[in-house]
Amino acid sequence: MTEAILLVGGKGTRLRPLTVHTPKPMVPAAGVPFLTHQLARAKAAGVEHIVLATSYLAEVFEPYFGDGSALGLHIEYVTETEPLGTGGAIRNVASRLHSRPDDPVLVFNGDILTGLDIRALVRTHADTGADVSLHLTRVDDPRAYGLVPTDATGRVTAFLEKPQTPEEIVTDQINAGAYVFRRSVIDTIPAGRPVSVERETFPDLLSGGAHLQGMVDSTYWLDLGTPQAFVRGSADLVLGRAPSPAVPGRCGDRLVLPSATVAPDAKLTGGTVVGENARIGEGARISGSTILSGAVIEPGTVITDSLIGAGARIGARSALSGAVIGDGADIGADNELRDGVRVWCEAKLPAGAVRFSSDQ
Repeated sequence: MTEAILLVGGKGTRLRPLTVHTPKPMVPAAGVPFLTHQLARAKAAGVEHIVLATSYLAEVFEPYFGDGSALGLHIEYVTETEPLGTGGAIRNVASRLHSRPDDPVLVFNGDILTGLDIRALVRTHADTGADVSLHLTRVDDPRAYGLVPTDATGRVTAFLEKPQTPEEIVTDQINAGAYVFRRSVIDTIPAGRPVSVERETFPDLLSGGAHLQGMVDSTYWLDLGTPQAFVRGSADLVLGRAPSPAVPGRCGDRLVLPSATVAPDAKLTGGTVVGENARIGEGARISGSTILSGAVIEPGTVITDSLIGAGARIGARSALSGAVIGDGADIGADNELRDGVRVWCEAKLPAGAVRFSSDQ
């Protein structure tokens, strides 16, 4: 297995305002665009050629990654003029693949942070002679996901989309967003129209008698679809809980990029990341948070489990918890922002405008 397709065309609607100016895979996690971690893990598993299926803000990918040679890869880009869904995107890039009909092709989603043993998934695919092999993981509450029950040999028996009643929840195994396709199977996906691999391709293959194999790998797995999950994923990369060869530094409580400035008495913990040219003022306390490039955190600020956009400013003595601040936003001094609040790009909040406690 030397080829892969990486699906990076989504709009990242649930992540806004982080994705107003930046496609989701390019939002920095642990100091580099999240996509860098996926590319590096694919490279480590033996992948040499990757086709990026792009759509939303497609123009930002190639200027950053180029031909992939800096990562030891050959990267190509295919842009959808209209969104084609997961299956349609896979079919749309098929002409760029060099694999033979029976060769395995790795396919993975651009918003999943995982410790999946990619080589083990490929071995499972080869050993079982499957047409498609799926990475499955187990979750405590599967209602938000597609369930994938399997028999005693791991062969997939059904696809059940987002069950709600107890009777519908027949397994805790879910589709974890990484697959190995037999190359010839990709050509059976309808071309030129939207296709969902989860709702159409896989069920149709199953009903047609194809062999779909599941491999349960319950190492680290996180869907980065929400701001809270993205912040957590970045922190876990820094802390070493999520594996990646692309973290630009040693794992630990904090990751400060070389051009950033941090006051000597500022305290950074919990996997906090401080991006390029960001400035952290005196007495600031930041835990489990991501501070993107050029952001300014003024003295005495307390930030927990939050993401501060590029070029944003957080005024002195402000307190943020579970907050997402868009690029270029200006938060005045003495504000308190909590519990999933999202401040849009370039917004301006006067000093002391939002509080959860007395101003005394």
